Amino acid sequence: MSWSTADIPDQSGRRALVTGATSGIGYATALELLRHNADVLIAVRNPDKAARAAAELTAAAGKAPEVVELDLADLTSVQQAAEQISKTYDRLDLLINNAGVMATPYRQTVDGFELQVGTNHLGHFALTARLMPLLQEADAPRVVTVSSIMHKTVRSISRADFRAENGYRKWESYGKSKLANVLFTLELDRRARAAGSNLISAGSHPGYASTNLQAAGPALAGRRLQAQVFGAFTRLAAQSAAAGAWPSLYAATLPDVRPGSFVGPGFLDYRGAPKVVRPSHAAQDAELAKRLWDWSIEATGVEIW
Repeated sequence: MSWSTADIPDQSGRRALVTGATSGIGYATALELLRHNADVLIAVRNPDKAARAAAELTAAAGKAPEVVELDLADLTSVQQAAEQISKTYDRLDLLINNAGVMATPYRQTVDGFELQVGTNHLGHFALTARLMPLLQEADAPRVVTVSSIMHKTVRSISRADFRAENGYRKWESYGKSKLANVLFTLELDRRARAAGSNLISAGSHPGYASTNLQAAGPALAGRRLQAQVFGAFTRLAAQSAAAGAWPSLYAATLPDVRPGSFVGPGFLDYRGAPKVVRPSHAAQDAELAKRLWDWSIEATGVEIW
């Protein structure tokens, strides 16, 4: 199937929130939504990076995004951001849970969770929960949660993984956080349909895309040479961040995307035009998804349905 950003329908009248939009896939996603006339909020942690990204997006798209300060590794920040958005706007049509960290040295979130699971899954779980009333005010609300092909490298996730109680292996933890993203996507879809909501929950993954994520983990660990090597290899082997954003944009904007869809690159889940793909067997485990949902409510103190 052939698809490009030229196939994105006009987004006039649609309000979207994109997390992690200062660079990479999030930036490319926000840019195309702006170019197609959506009203875009970018939720970002670093104010300086947010200001630069907003200026660059405005220059490139001819339309300015709104900036919301959000640290997904701090549940109080998530609550404050959601409250700010809810006070300012009467509805939210689209939430793209995009931000994430990858293969970092062991760190904890403000609330004591392992950083990758805490940021990539729990932060977005809490954000989605707190913004759900605003999403329900939209005529056709949609939540797109960005995972990774790395979700296929792990077979399960447990409550103990929230705090790395059984030890920490950075790539395994990343894979589990991305598995959690898909489990969350599909369970949100099941619960929305059970509640009679018209909300569409869809997932996506970018394949192998050139972003700052590959080098961020080594850089955080102080391994500058490794960060440089990762960055150079990624630039050579990966598709662009703009192409990596295609599955997210496809899931976010195509009118006929079915609830519970999972979208990735068409060529071996690696690169190319987006299409609906199958997540791993573990990601389709409905019982595991229910348990993860309950653990996430317990961890964050908020629930959706």
